[in-house]
Amino acid sequence: MLLQRENNPHLNTVTAYDTEYVEINREKHHSSICLRPEGPIEPLPITQASDINLELLREITGLDQRQQDPMAFLNDEPAPLPEQAPEVLLIGTGPQQHFLPPAELAELLKAGIGVEVMDTAAAARTYNILMSEGRKVVAILLL
Repeated sequence: MLLQRENNPHLNTVTAYDTEYVEINREKHHSSICLRPEGPIEPLPITQASDINLELLREITGLDQRQQDPMAFLNDEPAPLPEQAPEVLLIGTGPQQHFLPPAELAELLKAGIGVEVMDTAAAARTYNILMSEGRKVVAILLL
């Protein structure tokens, strides 16, 4: 009985992590990064959870590219999400979990993007599980 899908070597997988690096597909990254199952690993110019702001979250999730209907306030439905928007955004805040202000996350949650904040080791493990299930996930991993 097959219990696990076949591995796809083209997907970005966290292969190791430490307090000083995150290894993606056996390549070490020594700064904070943003990754998706496919595509480039993006370095982030942030070092701590307090550096994360709504502008950065909009850019990473694609909400900054969403076309806003000027009459949208009349509807209870949010504008449709861009195709690259994730189902889940994982935020690894370093060796310890640091919650973000609810106001920073409200727009993402209202748009239907799940947000989970945890320490970086837990975020890396969770990312690998969701990615292997074929979920649309994005991870921000701070060192």
